[in-house]
Amino acid sequence: GKPGAAAELLPLVYDELRKLAAARLARENPGQTLDATALVHEAFVRLVGDQTFDHRGHFFAAAAEAMRRILVENARRNKAAKHGGGMARHDAAELPIAAPEPAEDLVALDE
Repeated sequence: GKPGAAAELLPLVYDELRKLAAARLARENPGQTLDATALVHEAFVRLVGDQTFDHRGHFFAAAAEAMRRILVENARRNKAAKHGGGMARHDAAELPIAAPEPAEDLVALDE
């Protein structure tokens, strides 16, 4: 609750947060767009504010959880982008139909 406490805290815990972030990223699939530095900074931003921590372990557990959530959100965002994320439903109606006439095999299969 002390003003400026976040600025004092980051240099004290930065190295451990960076190791935690690197360990998290090592378990991710290749091609991750976040690096350890970005993950630490994003997690730290989420941790500071009105939250209080009972002890050092509580802070690092919260940091690990924040990093996990950031990676999940990032993966979901990337997956959505790969599958037409951001495309409105009305845009889909304007896409050309790949096979305007049903193939006889598909009709027979359906029946």
